[in-house]
Amino acid sequence: MTRLNGTSESIDLAQAGKGNYVSARGKLTQLAWFVVEACVINNRLMPISAVRAGLLRLFGAKIGVNCRFLHAIRVKSPWNLEVGDNTWFGEDVWIHNQDRVRVGSNVCISQGTFLTCGSHDPVTNMDLQVAPITIEDGVWITSKCVVLKGVTIGRSAVVTPLSVVHRSLEAEGMYGGNPCRFIRKRFS
Repeated sequence: MTRLNGTSESIDLAQAGKGNYVSARGKLTQLAWFVVEACVINNRLMPISAVRAGLLRLFGAKIGVNCRFLHAIRVKSPWNLEVGDNTWFGEDVWIHNQDRVRVGSNVCISQGTFLTCGSHDPVTNMDLQVAPITIEDGVWITSKCVVLKGVTIGRSAVVTPLSVVHRSLEAEGMYGGNPCRFIRKRFS
């Protein structure tokens, strides 16, 4: 930490490191994925979901049957992605998965949602800290939500639009807000 003008502190970003992040693939594989993601996966002119699923599998993702990946989806590390059957990903979903992301079956992740397995230590040196995300069967994450590292979203839960999920959510609940909180049970 250094003092600026004698009144406030700042963190020297030159000292930031990778923290507990370890890349599971070499630089060449990461570069190849970067090109494929930019040219096909995140390409709005490529409307065919099966092509996206096939390329994700080719790079190590475990994808179930009958999954839909609408155009302009981003996946940082397909080798850290597991998806069950009958799962949908809406337009502009971004999976920033420096750690494992497990998505169950019959899940809907709607437009503009951001899943991130990483963040930086804001107190010491801004080292990257990563933790997995688990989304259980039957979950619906509605549009433009943010799901943060280390979270498990329980079976058949619903997350309402524009919510920030910063802690794990129990099964069959409806949750919303920033920070995300329990609203009511999904099924009466």
